[in-house]
Amino acid sequence: MPSPFPGMNPYIEQSAVWQDFHTRFMTTAAEVIGAQVEPRYFVKIEEHLYLHEMFSAERTALGRPDLSVLPGDEGNAPASSGGAVVAAPATVLAPDEVEEVPQRYLEIRDRQTREVVTVVELLGPSNKESKDGREQYWNKTRLLLSRTSAGLVEIDLLRGGPRLPWGEMKECDYYALVGRAPERPRVAFWPVKLRETLPTIPIPLRPDEPEPLLDLQALIHRIYDAGRYRLFIYDSDPEPPLPASDAVWAVQLLRPQMPSV
Repeated sequence: MPSPFPGMNPYIEQSAVWQDFHTRFMTTAAEVIGAQVEPRYFVKIEEHLYLHEMFSAERTALGRPDLSVLPGDEGNAPASSGGAVVAAPATVLAPDEVEEVPQRYLEIRDRQTREVVTVVELLGPSNKESKDGREQYWNKTRLLLSRTSAGLVEIDLLRGGPRLPWGEMKECDYYALVGRAPERPRVAFWPVKLRETLPTIPIPLRPDEPEPLLDLQALIHRIYDAGRYRLFIYDSDPEPPLPASDAVWAVQLLRPQMPSV
């Protein structure tokens, strides 16, 4: 069953759903693109690792540490050698803890040379809401565009968070952009409103080569169905909240779709 929304489903933007969606999006997009670019190219799923500083008030948010000291472990500490304790003349503060946030992206590579031909990115909260994450991502993007001949596809399906600083960007809820090396500094741009259908975008390869297509709307419907999202994403409100008129519109769309318990 496809998503009831004509374009992006705003309920997928919830923080509890987004990571699952992002993973499914990258995996499915890799399959769709890979089938169109073989045998000359292949698609790899790679991973950025963003490091977010966790200040003292936020440290309880850290999860899945590799090493931890649990209550009661004090008894396992090495026994004292019996020598006198030597006091240090001063102390220093350890650096703030960091949280590792992985984010997947795609690389289209030449099968013979292994050269990266195109990078496909789906933005996440780490790219938009975190100052450090925004800077890390934006610097990598600028280096790719200025120092390589690789193409760039950037897709933003999150209403929340500030937009990245692309020049002359039109107002929109979502967007896709496609950067081809011969056209720089201009980058093709598809702005999309909440109630509009997501576009089918080209995936650039090398100049004068046929470009595979990625139907973003079909991808959303496929992931929505495969993830069984209709069973649980409507238990919470969209994040961020929808404007009043759009909230009424969304409820009207959902009434025939709400699953019975």
